[in-house]
Order: sequence, then structure tokens, then C-alpha cells
Amino acid sequence: MDDLTRELPTARWRKSTLSGDDGSDCVEIASLSGGHKAIRDSKNPHAPALILTPDQWTAFLNNVKHRHFD
Repeated sequence: MDDLTRELPTARWRKSTLSGDDGSDCVEIASLSGGHKAIRDSKNPHAPALILTPDQWTAFLNNVKHRHFD
């Protein structure tokens, strides 16, 4: 287990403002050391989280903003 994975149990998760109000599409994000971000499905918090580097996070946000995932 790497250092970032060890941070996940104590990470402060917050629900994305883009998540659905009806309980669907519940995405949570946590900030980790070194500017890394973790993403998980709030309906399944014990499933593996996706950990992104700062550059990957920036690219992900740009794709969301430009609606490339719609």
C-alpha cells in the first residue's frame, strides 16, 4: 500500500457540486498530500478510489468544464 492509499481512510471527502440531487451520480472528492485528489462513488465508499496527480486532476476538471463526458 502506498502513502496516498494510506491517506484515504482519514481523508475529508466532499460531495461534488455536480452530483445529482436525487441520490444518483454521487461523486465525492478528497484532497491528498502533494496536490493529489481522490475520487469515489459515495454510494460505495469502500470500493477503490481513483487517485489523480495534480496534472491529471487539472485535465479531468477541464474535460468536465467542456462537457466532454456528457
